[in-house]
Amino acid sequence: MQRKRYAVVGTGGRSSVFLDALAGPYRESAELVGLCDVSPTRMEYHNKINSERHGLPPRPTYPVEKFEQMIREQKPDVVIVTTPDYLHHEYAVRAMKAGCDVLCEKPLTTDAGRLRAIFDAIEATGRKLRVTFNVRYMPEMAAVKKLVLDGAVGTAAAVDLSWTLDTGHGADYFRRWHREKDKSGGLLIHKATHHFDMVNWWVDSYPQRVFAMGDLKFYGRKNAEARGVKVEHDRYTGKADPKTDPFAFSLQGDAMQEGLYLNAEKDSGYIRDRNVFGDNITIEDTAILSVKYRSGVLFNYSLIAFSPWEGLRVAITGTAGRVELYVRHSAHLHNVPEEKRETAQQACCPMRSLRVYPMFGLPYDVEIAELAGSHGGSDALMLAHLFSPNPKPDPLGQAASHIDGAASSLIGISANESMSTGMPVDCDKLLKLPEKMAAARSSAR
Repeated sequence: MQRKRYAVVGTGGRSSVFLDALAGPYRESAELVGLCDVSPTRMEYHNKINSERHGLPPRPTYPVEKFEQMIREQKPDVVIVTTPDYLHHEYAVRAMKAGCDVLCEKPLTTDAGRLRAIFDAIEATGRKLRVTFNVRYMPEMAAVKKLVLDGAVGTAAAVDLSWTLDTGHGADYFRRWHREKDKSGGLLIHKATHHFDMVNWWVDSYPQRVFAMGDLKFYGRKNAEARGVKVEHDRYTGKADPKTDPFAFSLQGDAMQEGLYLNAEKDSGYIRDRNVFGDNITIEDTAILSVKYRSGVLFNYSLIAFSPWEGLRVAITGTAGRVELYVRHSAHLHNVPEEKRETAQQACCPMRSLRVYPMFGLPYDVEIAELAGSHGGSDALMLAHLFSPNPKPDPLGQAASHIDGAASSLIGISANESMSTGMPVDCDKLLKLPEKMAAARSSAR
């Protein structure tokens, strides 16, 4: 069997899931042939891990200014793009123009101009691009999709989704580059792209109109000082005491954090542990929006990034009934004695329930499968679709295309424009998507 050749551009934390897959379970059918990044230190770290964990020799490394040289010399079939979000379009377009297909980490990109550039490159080159939405593969999300396909709600009319991030997970977006809106597009693009794609997929339609409001209400210096919190340091490593500061975060003592970030500061210039109550935070931590779909479905959404517990509540109501999903992922516990922490975590999480309410019948609960692995087992299922030479059938349509990626990003992009103007935004004016989702499904194969 001739192995498919892959190169990776952007070797921060998210690249690891793909690099581990290529070096591990799919090494017989897939080969990593090159790494490209601004930081030689990061690329050296990945080569070291691949050697120690998988026994692989070092792969060629290239600085970003030699991206095309990497493609010429290593001849990858596919380029995996895991750069910061605002650069996704740049490397995706350059890869396709150089003759490669693309796997792009979510979100596809951060604004309408970049979306159009990607679509123009696909049309001009005939290359394929897929977006990696692992949330579609989570057992609870797949269970909801199956219920909708089986007619549990009839014709969907309304979706209500509330997603909360706890002060462990949510705060981390405000330490990293994601806190700068020109780099991430804000949480309504970077984080909520998962949530929007999930709803698009459930209701089998594309967004038509978006209205949004959002603000920075908890993080940032102004909010902290208004609560009487003194901001004494610009970063956490070596400066914050985890015993007194619940937001303390250290890059020291963790091999991955040191290898990819702390040791790489000298050549990347990137500080990964900035104070969540510092300056220059330009994204929102609180947002709500409403979406009208082409099919007529109405969607109401809220996102909070500083909740005591993390999880979601979603309801899909239609002409034949209602489906409700509740998931509690975690809670950020602080100042809880170590001997009581496990008990406290069990009291807080995890918890999942999926219930169907027929329009004129008795409600019933639906069992959700338990899968091992990262992100509720979803990463392994997604990687199998991406890298297996003989992927399993996809009856739920979980493999995502560039059109799915665009539809998801388009809600966040429209939301950002709506927040800046105070007006609803017509999505088609930013990017015209195909009339039917079948086009997206066929292009993902």
